[in-house]
Amino acid sequence: MKKACDEMAHKDTFRGYGPYEGYEFLRNAIVAHDYQARGVNIAADEIFVSDGAKSDVAHFQELFSADARVALQDPVYPVYLDTNVMAGRSGAFANGQFAHVIYLPCTAENNFAPALPKEHADIVYLCSPNNPTGSVLTRAQLQTWVDWALEHKAIILFDSAYEAFITQPDLPHSIYEIAGAEKCAVEFRSFSKTAGFTGTRCAYCVVPKALKLTDGAGNTYSANDLWMRHQSTKFNGVSYPVQRGAEAFFSAEGQAQTRKAIDGYLANAKVILRALDQAGLMAYGGQNAPYIWLKTPQGVTSWDFFDKMLNGLQIVGTPGSGFGLSGEGYFRLTAFNSPEQTQKAAARIAAGLK
Repeated sequence: MKKACDEMAHKDTFRGYGPYEGYEFLRNAIVAHDYQARGVNIAADEIFVSDGAKSDVAHFQELFSADARVALQDPVYPVYLDTNVMAGRSGAFANGQFAHVIYLPCTAENNFAPALPKEHADIVYLCSPNNPTGSVLTRAQLQTWVDWALEHKAIILFDSAYEAFITQPDLPHSIYEIAGAEKCAVEFRSFSKTAGFTGTRCAYCVVPKALKLTDGAGNTYSANDLWMRHQSTKFNGVSYPVQRGAEAFFSAEGQAQTRKAIDGYLANAKVILRALDQAGLMAYGGQNAPYIWLKTPQGVTSWDFFDKMLNGLQIVGTPGSGFGLSGEGYFRLTAFNSPEQTQKAAARIAAGLK
């Protein structure tokens, strides 16, 4: 990134507006490392570099009509729901949910895996590894979703921002490892949680050329073309120095450094899980994701547990109810911290929550 900034200081190497979809050097690196290395056939012109997966998942719904039906996991990353509410698709709000949104409960009783919708949905948001539950959809589960989407002409918006945390070799990192997914799914990925780009901002989404969208009259359109039109209208691209920094992530040194960081976070997760077990609390996640999703004690709400953690132990987490109705009675902790701080927090949990 410093080298790229130096280039920008000289007329001969200065770069102005870059390609809307991202520089070819970065898109080629993404294709080679994240897809071809896993036997997935994705082309560079199906990659769109952006300033964050949050932006992409928030904006992609703009390609759809106001009456499109949306299905999403519950609990869920709030951006999926909130952007559709802003777009006017949600209907009236009552008893903690919106009338026109299809909620797919994910609780301990179903191993945090959403069931297929019982009514028609045009758009389905899936997040795996999941934020907040830390669960991961298996290959068989994803195949079921892809088959359903193809049959019902639905589009899956697949958020795999945490795929680098997957440790089990049999779990898919990309939905495109599943047969037929290129005809029904868009995938979102981020450099934030993988390579620490939270303040730097860089991500990408994959929009396969095989993916078609249909209007009310039955006409079909290329989703790839529509997304290119959207991005070229509303976005001027990620800066050249940031994209060079993202390219460096794919180097041997970049891979070694980020792998060490991710392994450190997963080690933190083990420390937290062990402390929660010592405290007698049931917890999930942490093996293939940086999040730990714990069940609050019987009769204790998510916000009451938050107060106990904050005021009693000086530990901050996120009340599960903030992610949806099915999150009530749960609480999210994160492994994103130093080993020293994690050990300190774990000691407080083990001693203070018994």
